[in-house]
Amino acid sequence: MHLCLQLRPCRAGDCLSLLPAGRPGEGVWPAHCLAEPVPRPLPPLPVGSCLHDAEGKAWLKVVGRAWLPSAAGPADAHACDCPLVTALTDIAPDATPERGALELKIRKQGHALAWITLSDKGSQGLREDLSGPAIRELTAARLPLCHSQGFLLPDEPAQLRALLTDLALHQGYDLICTTGGTGLSPRDTTPQVTAALLDTPLPGFSQAMMAASLAQTPHAAISRAVAGVLGQSIIINLPGSRKGALENLAAVLPALPHALDKLHGDPADCGG
Repeated sequence: MHLCLQLRPCRAGDCLSLLPAGRPGEGVWPAHCLAEPVPRPLPPLPVGSCLHDAEGKAWLKVVGRAWLPSAAGPADAHACDCPLVTALTDIAPDATPERGALELKIRKQGHALAWITLSDKGSQGLREDLSGPAIRELTAARLPLCHSQGFLLPDEPAQLRALLTDLALHQGYDLICTTGGTGLSPRDTTPQVTAALLDTPLPGFSQAMMAASLAQTPHAAISRAVAGVLGQSIIINLPGSRKGALENLAAVLPALPHALDKLHGDPADCGG
């Protein structure tokens, strides 16, 4: 798929939103926009996708999506579901001519990872998140990543439910790992929130993580961690401690590349 864009000058690292251009005759040209009107919503652009020119140079990377107010005013008041992109290169004033178009091809190589740390103290700045960055490091060592992003939440079920739904069904992350909230304290609600959202559970993942944890401590038996599929995303609950999170993730990492390939439509036989 190709997109025709009109871009204003910016520097590498700037975060931009892509908006639809105005309808013919409206004269509405947002700072960063599709050069021609397109049906709303905009084409799906999963997180981690990059936009390349004809020579293969990457200009922009998709880092999220957001609902933004319409630029066309009261007569066209519906909000726009817009990709959020990061500039991968400096974009000069003459990158596209006035009312011209820069044609870029959408390409995604690798997987997008999100980790969600559930911690009341962490969300208040009273505890450093050691598990989330460690999850990213271990995953990147075993799985090619095109994008990764961490999120920090208090142990609030409604916030976790909303974020999991958004990351999986709206943003398009491939792998979402939660850390924390898998035990028996009154604030531990991660497993029941996750289980209620899943399209397809992955009990084998949960069993592999339990076996790995029981080999380290009998206390692992109280873990209620679940794993499964929501949309095109695999969600995995991990313990809150750095050690426990890494032990559990290591137990399922060997199966993740094949699982993600199958989830995304790989027609190859599963036998090996």
